[in-house]
Amino acid sequence: MLKGFISFVLEHRQEILEQTYEHIWITSIALLIAIVVGIAAGILLTRYQYLSRSVLGFVNIIQTVPSIALLGFLLPVFGIGVTPAIIALFLYALLPIVRNTYTGIEGVDPAVIEAARGLGMSSSQILKKVELPLATPVIFAGIRTAMVINIGVATLCALIAAGGLGEFIFRGIAVNNVNMILAGAIPASLLAILLDAILSIFQKYIQVLLKPLLVIATLTGVLLVGYALVENMTMDSKKLLTAGFNSEFMEREDGYPGFTKAYGFTLPVREMEIGLMYEALRNKKVDVISGFSTDGRIKAYDLRVLKDDKNYYPPYYAAPLARKEILEQYPQLRNIFSRLAGKISEEAMMQMNFEVDQEKRSSREVARAFLEKSGMKTIPKRTGEPAIVIGSKSFTENFILAEMFAALIEAYSPLTVELRLGFGGTKLLMDAMKTDAVDIYPEYTGTGLLVLLQPEKDVIDSLIRDKQKVYEYVKRMSEKRFELEWLQPLGFNNTTAMMMRENQAKRLKIERISDLKQYVQTGQ
Repeated sequence: MLKGFISFVLEHRQEILEQTYEHIWITSIALLIAIVVGIAAGILLTRYQYLSRSVLGFVNIIQTVPSIALLGFLLPVFGIGVTPAIIALFLYALLPIVRNTYTGIEGVDPAVIEAARGLGMSSSQILKKVELPLATPVIFAGIRTAMVINIGVATLCALIAAGGLGEFIFRGIAVNNVNMILAGAIPASLLAILLDAILSIFQKYIQVLLKPLLVIATLTGVLLVGYALVENMTMDSKKLLTAGFNSEFMEREDGYPGFTKAYGFTLPVREMEIGLMYEALRNKKVDVISGFSTDGRIKAYDLRVLKDDKNYYPPYYAAPLARKEILEQYPQLRNIFSRLAGKISEEAMMQMNFEVDQEKRSSREVARAFLEKSGMKTIPKRTGEPAIVIGSKSFTENFILAEMFAALIEAYSPLTVELRLGFGGTKLLMDAMKTDAVDIYPEYTGTGLLVLLQPEKDVIDSLIRDKQKVYEYVKRMSEKRFELEWLQPLGFNNTTAMMMRENQAKRLKIERISDLKQYVQTGQ
């Protein structure tokens, strides 16, 4: 394993260096601004004690907000990219700096302050020559804590196209690549250790550095505002088209690497979380995304699916994937799932996704409505301790399918179901299956072939265009290698698709992926 990891690092050293630079840049800007604001706020609180409780309570509340949720709150206002990432990191860095500044100054011996007054010092002189020097160790401890927190949280900023070492971590989770996860996690850890050591060296010179840091942070703020204005320009005003792809697509055999070989062109890419791709496209932050052919947002956001004129994308037929042991323990499950086999069309799945994403109906409500419309029961036979655990990935369609599975099992058997929804990638779900934490989840035959099994290229080439061959291969090999069984496919094919905004695609006369290639290469 060590040899494989070293080989991976050497092969991707340039990308690791670029991501490390992005990580340091984002973290440093946020920390510099937080130092200036946090120390100033801490000093003010010592002068206006009546504000201390409410201000410290506010920054404390910010610290308790989950980082993913905070990024989500910022997205509607600041969009995707480094701007919301820096704002989030700044907010997370405030608590330790404000609190430690306040505590450090308040902890100065009153007798020392009285002695300074007795020497004729003014309040500003006491602050500068007595309180701050004595409080420096405590203040600096807060700065170091904020820095370590920010380096960790910054990995999550990759989800909103801010770059950094989180890109490798999320790609690795998505495609079940441990070396890739470590290539992001280890440098992030080493970065925290290294920067903490550097700050410990600088600590003795902090009095000298405070003024320069204030100037640097102010200039940084001006530059950040300028960057935000540039970033918020609409992509339609630029001739160069930009793509938004998720982590899994960036690494999968049938994803971006294979796409560039098949079609012979590349695009500037902003890596982001799956759900954000559609928002970024609609809000003109990107021009092209790798969406899913049954997604309800195609209709809602007026998107154009570009024709795959080279037939590059493989079939992705959805089917229940179950632990063989659970099927042997409860053989009735095979008959239950056979009721759903072939029953869901692409149009029906797209409509269900639309109802959840745009009409804001719950996944459970939509799933049960489809089953009832199809003549199936949804009323549970009994309640009790869960016997079956059903999981899902973190996107709407998987939520709906998992709810269908649960409703069918409880309606057609005395078994009860526990739902564990929203796993962040294929690897996490597979790990859960291996440890018996999940029994069944909805998976796709293309994912089974290219992510779970990862056969040799000649095997892939011989199977990839035939949906039945792909299904038979993943069924046979999954049982042999993992003791997992693919049940009958549900009927629809949710393959990857390149998408653009309809009005932009119409204006640029792009209908096929080859048209996109021509525009990228010639500008017309």
